[in-house]
Amino acid sequence: MVVIFSDIKKIGFELIAKARELADKRGKKVCAVVIGKDTGTMAQEYIQRGADKVIVTGSSMEHFNAEDVSDILEKVVREERPDVVLIASTKDGKELAPRLASKLDAGCISDANRIYIEGDSILAERVVYSGNGVAVEQFSTLPGIVTVPGKAFDPLPADPGRTGEIVNRDIELKPQRSRIMDVQEMRSEGVNLEDAEKIVSCGRGFKSSDDIKLIKELAQVLKGNTLGCSRPIAADLKWLSEDHWVGLSGHKVKPKLYVACGISGQIQHVAGMRDSGVIVAINKDADAPIFNSADYGIVGDLYQVLPKLIEAIKQKM
Repeated sequence: MVVIFSDIKKIGFELIAKARELADKRGKKVCAVVIGKDTGTMAQEYIQRGADKVIVTGSSMEHFNAEDVSDILEKVVREERPDVVLIASTKDGKELAPRLASKLDAGCISDANRIYIEGDSILAERVVYSGNGVAVEQFSTLPGIVTVPGKAFDPLPADPGRTGEIVNRDIELKPQRSRIMDVQEMRSEGVNLEDAEKIVSCGRGFKSSDDIKLIKELAQVLKGNTLGCSRPIAADLKWLSEDHWVGLSGHKVKPKLYVACGISGQIQHVAGMRDSGVIVAINKDADAPIFNSADYGIVGDLYQVLPKLIEAIKQKM
């Protein structure tokens, strides 16, 4: 069996798709775990996306607590005895996975972008050294715990006619050493880079914050309207909020189109956008590393290139 857990439903769909593939190769089943109140129709949606069994529990939990959730998953794993547990590599998932691995005395692989079976072994690959290498890791004991970032796998289409087992289980939670005193929503500009199909990003090639209007206009004519940036623009200069930051320490994105304007292409930035469908780079330095990752490149001053590119797209559209 393969067990999956995600605190974000859309990543849960992606995990089920990979779990379905792994389970089918071993002739086993997929079990999804839904924890918390206000889960709505999530269990049925998981069945439609490929799960054979969904365990719904923790309805008394007001907020995500890694201690409580790890206790719940420990009980589920010991009962279901899966070969592998897939956990969404979200902020909460990254805290949860090592706790669960410690309770189970199991191995834990983080941020895997490929998971597969060779013989009787389960292997996972993940990017290391800021994108300069790929580590291939193998579990020596089972179950294995794997965290998976969003967009690593494509979800299966929903099948409304698919059936499965939904189990409502009351798992008693013991008092924990930590308590959540208050939860405040992070202030955001409403940018959702992970879901954007087209992203236009800016880097240190821009001379002032006022010039960002150029990529805003380009994004508008491309009918994308989503802006990204490299680390200096968000972290150092504060021209854009960290909601726009693309990179190893920022957001990892996978749009159909990524346009990098005035971005040199340091490996920390490339690690966040390398899986984009089509990458277009605009930079006056012909030797800029960004061109090594680009499908199309324009060598030139962005202050001359962008207005002409915007005008050309307007005419074409």
